[in-house]
Amino acid sequence: MTEYKSFSLHNFREIPQMEYLTEEQRFNIEVVGTVLPFKTNNYVVDELIDWRNFEDDPFFILNFPQKEMLDEDSFNTVALLLKSSASKKEVQEAVRKIRLKLNPNPAGQESNVPVFQDERLNGIQHKYRETMLFFPTQGQTCHAYCTFCFRWPQFALNEFKFAMKESDTLIQYLKANPQITDVLFTGGDPAVMKTRFFETYFNALLDADIPNLKNIRIGTKSLAYWPYRYTTDDDADDLIDLFRKVKSKGISVALMAHFNHPGELKTAAVKEAVKRLISAGVQIRSQSPVLRHINNNADIWAENWKAQVKLGIIPYYMFIARDTGAQDYFAVPLNQTWQIFRNAYNQVSGICRTVKGPSMSCSPGKIQIVGVSEVKGEKVFVLTFLQGRDPSWVGKPFFARYNPDAIWIDDLEPAFDEPKFFFEDSYCEMLA
Repeated sequence: MTEYKSFSLHNFREIPQMEYLTEEQRFNIEVVGTVLPFKTNNYVVDELIDWRNFEDDPFFILNFPQKEMLDEDSFNTVALLLKSSASKKEVQEAVRKIRLKLNPNPAGQESNVPVFQDERLNGIQHKYRETMLFFPTQGQTCHAYCTFCFRWPQFALNEFKFAMKESDTLIQYLKANPQITDVLFTGGDPAVMKTRFFETYFNALLDADIPNLKNIRIGTKSLAYWPYRYTTDDDADDLIDLFRKVKSKGISVALMAHFNHPGELKTAAVKEAVKRLISAGVQIRSQSPVLRHINNNADIWAENWKAQVKLGIIPYYMFIARDTGAQDYFAVPLNQTWQIFRNAYNQVSGICRTVKGPSMSCSPGKIQIVGVSEVKGEKVFVLTFLQGRDPSWVGKPFFARYNPDAIWIDDLEPAFDEPKFFFEDSYCEMLA
């Protein structure tokens, strides 16, 4: 069994490979890691990162905070406080102000929290009709933190945490909402939980015999960052057996796996983990945002999808980096993102073309960039909803004025001099 070892801001200098970095580079990690959550582990450090070329290595950038992930003023503020040995309180106050400027509530997540029996359910989000998100208390950390993560406030700001440990409330809500077919365990990363916690939640769902529950999904980066969770961890066999049990009861188990780069699929450990999961009847679907410095290249995406399909993984979503945290560092203009998707899509066979995107998970829903076209003499983005707060929006084309610098829905305006997008009035009524 491979022993798990975690590294954070407090002990990252103990990583042997830190000798490759200058003192200035190590200090930069400390500065940015004081604002944005930082955590990695020995699998990422030893098996994924190419330390001979670490400055350009995608996994180093995905795990180790970079100076440019903060604006210059914010970086200098924190750097000065650390260099002057400011009090912990001073640092915390400055860091909090910076964090609140980084849009810690992207896509209106707070508005997704339902009120049930006069109680706000802070461990549940219900944005789309068929799918409910559940945030198990024991799964609100990760094996390693991605520097692009849109849920970074889960680890950094108490008032933005979502978590729940009461399976009774989960079941009551499911029974009261028969339109829900899918429960998505998310976080953080639920796969950090010991199997006994999975058993508590899953057995409660099975015992409740909820006829509308068809699919249990697990949103996780564990296959990329700690595949030993499914192979040699001390309760890995129990977890595989639990998945088989759920499947035998007629409920599908799907891992919504995050693979940002084909290099995450090349180790023997991840290949064995995927093989074990599929043999247990688990469906694995993959998703990732397009990220500058990581995968903003069509060839990388095509290679990633081909490698996934070869292992039995289903390409699912290409996302657009959300408007939070280090978005300025990772963002790719919408037009370039669409070109990356199109050029990658053209390189693969139909079996890889299950992927949908590029998609913005914004407050109204998942908005797909279908393409760029010219209509009535005006250059436009062609858009549609893959998911919407109102299901009637899904699949309905609409148009935005072309903006070559746009990186998010907030940068777009309706085409043809329309005063607003077709969904805006309904959306505002929902929020009200």
